[in-house]
Amino acid sequence: MNPSTKIFLTGHRGMVGSAMHRALLAKGCDNLALRTRQELDLCDAAAVHAALGAEKPEVVIVGAARVGGIHANNTYPAEFIHENLASAHNLIHLSWKHGVKRLLFLGSSCIYPREAAQPLTEASLLTGPLEPTNEPYAIAKIAGLKLCQYYRKQYGVLYHSAMPTNLYGPGDNYHPENSHVLPALLRRFHEATQNGAPDVTLWGTGSPLREFLHVDDLAAGCLHLLGLDNPPDWVNIGYGSDVTIKEVAEIIRDVTGFQGELKWDTSRPDGTPRKLMSSDIIRDTGWEPKIGLREGIEQTYQSFKDELAAGTLRG
Repeated sequence: MNPSTKIFLTGHRGMVGSAMHRALLAKGCDNLALRTRQELDLCDAAAVHAALGAEKPEVVIVGAARVGGIHANNTYPAEFIHENLASAHNLIHLSWKHGVKRLLFLGSSCIYPREAAQPLTEASLLTGPLEPTNEPYAIAKIAGLKLCQYYRKQYGVLYHSAMPTNLYGPGDNYHPENSHVLPALLRRFHEATQNGAPDVTLWGTGSPLREFLHVDDLAAGCLHLLGLDNPPDWVNIGYGSDVTIKEVAEIIRDVTGFQGELKWDTSRPDGTPRKLMSSDIIRDTGWEPKIGLREGIEQTYQSFKDELAAGTLRG
């Protein structure tokens, strides 16, 4: 991708979008069109139409999304399906209307069926029922992926999608109830350390397996895809291996310096036993992640403390 290419990047204040922003600037791509949520409501088609008309981008990167953990998805299912569906439709359709030739849409591993074989492959899409707890979000992301696929097929525009695994890193959401597992654990152990708590109790047995990818690795993978002449319609971007929740908790306990006891409330549910993605397709194109889990958690904890001190911590 030419550094002078005009790029419209959505969600640049969020975890994914800010990582994309950093990666683009590091590559010398500074001809960027950026809008905050306050400046542009992506659910407002007229506003998106006006913004694209004013900026005239050559590339659009859809990094904005309404995201959250199980509690948030269960509490706000209407908002999750409406906001993600409306923003995807507006950006993809109106990009085509404005002559944008290339668009990268960011999805999620939750698009795949709940009972799909592990590791999850791109071919498992729409082969079975979704996980009920995040179905509204998943349906919106599937719709965005399919919009890209069919606009590419019918109109010849290079619209394609990337499906990341569980992400973590700078700019994450650390809300006590609405965040994902890794940032939630990081905040709990940090606060326990600061308060001198004798122990931290976590749900379940700690045995479920999860895959984690640092958001800067995702951004590098997205730029790699944007450099391909003929990328797949959609492709997984994952770390390639998984760890138990207990292993993650022990790394975070060590990194945060927590000296107390780690307890497990086995009367609480474990959730899905395993969720691992196959990243074979993107690896075959020459990309692979660079940031190990412990190194990534150490970097993320420093970012957490910096954001907390600056008053910019999300959640």
